[in-house]
Amino acid sequence: MKILLVDSDPRATPLLEQYCRAILGQRLAHLATADSIPAATARLEETAFDLVLLDPDLMQGDGLELSVPRTGREFQTIIVSANTDLSLRAFEYGVLDFVPKLVSRERLAMALRRVARHPQPAEPPDQFLAVRRMGRIDLVAINDLLYVEGADKYSELVLANGQRSFYDKCLKRLEATLPPSFVRIHKSYLVRFAMVSRLVVLRGSRYFAELRNGLRLPVGRSRYEQIKARLI
Repeated sequence: MKILLVDSDPRATPLLEQYCRAILGQRLAHLATADSIPAATARLEETAFDLVLLDPDLMQGDGLELSVPRTGREFQTIIVSANTDLSLRAFEYGVLDFVPKLVSRERLAMALRRVARHPQPAEPPDQFLAVRRMGRIDLVAINDLLYVEGADKYSELVLANGQRSFYDKCLKRLEATLPPSFVRIHKSYLVRFAMVSRLVVLRGSRYFAELRNGLRLPVGRSRYEQIKARLI
């Protein structure tokens, strides 16, 4: 694995480097550092990195923009920051994980294991879903999709504009088709995770994900901690 550490705090970089070397051992092929957006951009142009560990709190621009590959070389990004308010916005950029500072070796190891399960940023095989209607087939843009509700062997697509479309495939098949920006929060729901604004806990251990439009979708008890960790 080739890793680029991007952090403007000179005290943070040596510790992250130490942790990466200890966790990955011989699997770490190359490690470079950068303390600014220009320096990080230059490193990314020089080397095909597999992973960027990024603290977006950088001078000279929006550090989160570094998480978007612009040189034709694909890589994963893990945000490492004390600013946990950035977490929701960071996931909108498609980052793999958000590791809060002060960083523990155990938490970083957990994030690095996720990189091993996602060697390449996953993109949807198609940008549209083909929806069969009476006498025709309509194409629904994945970018317009807000969430999916499962109904036995079928599903219902719910778009950001409120439009609903019956879909002749089960939720499990859709979960394998949609990009990783969609997360299974319940046995009956897949949601675009960037649209989740907060988690709500009600009496009787009932959990809900509240979307930016105010809609609440149920969260499975077995999935609550995983969703909570991703939001924090």
